[in-house]
Amino acid sequence: SSSCSVFDCCEPFSPLLACATPRGCGRCRNPAPPLAAMHHGRVSDAAMLMHIDEFAKRYNPEKKKAEKAMGRIPRGQESPFGDFPPDYARPSQKLRSLGASMVNTPRRAMESTSMPLSARGNPATSSTYTSFQAKGLGSGGRTSSLHTPREKEVVPPPKAGAFSRRNIAPSEFRRNYDRGDLPIQVTHSGTANRIHWKVEVDKLDYHHYLPIFFDGIREKEDPYRFLAVEGVHNMLEKGGSKILPVVPQLIIPLKTALTTRDPEVIATVLKVLQKLVLSGEMIGEALVPYYRQILPMFNLFKNSTKNLGDSIDYGQRKRISLGELIDETLEVFEVHGGEDAFINIKYMIPTYESCVVV
Repeated sequence: SSSCSVFDCCEPFSPLLACATPRGCGRCRNPAPPLAAMHHGRVSDAAMLMHIDEFAKRYNPEKKKAEKAMGRIPRGQESPFGDFPPDYARPSQKLRSLGASMVNTPRRAMESTSMPLSARGNPATSSTYTSFQAKGLGSGGRTSSLHTPREKEVVPPPKAGAFSRRNIAPSEFRRNYDRGDLPIQVTHSGTANRIHWKVEVDKLDYHHYLPIFFDGIREKEDPYRFLAVEGVHNMLEKGGSKILPVVPQLIIPLKTALTTRDPEVIATVLKVLQKLVLSGEMIGEALVPYYRQILPMFNLFKNSTKNLGDSIDYGQRKRISLGELIDETLEVFEVHGGEDAFINIKYMIPTYESCVVV
């Protein structure tokens, strides 16, 4: 038919010879595959975060180390067996300077002193001797000066820091994973990593494990981040009716992740919230009483979109634009949140406009 691809429509069905039209032309034997089948092999959100980190290392390889030094990323354990006890004597600055002085050579020690290195040194020019000036030659005691005054440094007003990132505290997921309490491990494959569950996901205790996994989505270091994000998506896909009773326990981990004000963490939380609302019935309505804990960060970053002009954003597949993700999440909240969802969203985010056509 004229609406099909260049391949012959009378050929036997083959996924490589599917109709080029989005919904199929209706007259050929090779209809287009459904959208679910087309997106089945896409890269998961957790694997996408790992890809973004690998590409970022090309132009800023020391970024993670700098963030860990500033406290943006939690530090790891002090040894393979855990942290040292509190009464352990850690090296202080005095001990470090003492150790540095012990490794100095005698000549380097003499160079560091202010005494002249030779007896032939001129005492008048040596820094250890004070040279006196005759009366009237100095500038002390004068009532006026011909020197131009030094310009005063203009101090700009302080920043409020509303959009600045906060330090990320270690999560419960990190502590449980380090102790070996979680029934998961990483399966390395050729294209992307996967999670191998030692127990069937639908048989897990969601009251215990789901809040722990939600607490780990604020991690920015692998393998904690990958396991937490991928584990949350797997549990939401197969949770069914077990998710709704656990919703009140998920609010504090979600609020803690949002208040980090880290764009990468907030984007991950927004994707998880969309998946959470769509994972079962009545979950969207169960989230309405907790909008006051979740939506303040939405209102802060709602306008965080790129002004590209007539350019093209080739990273749309990564879904990291906060403004677009917030609009999508609010629309999902309104559609699946019942009749009280819009008025509560409008109370917290006055600029939000309804997407429901009356």
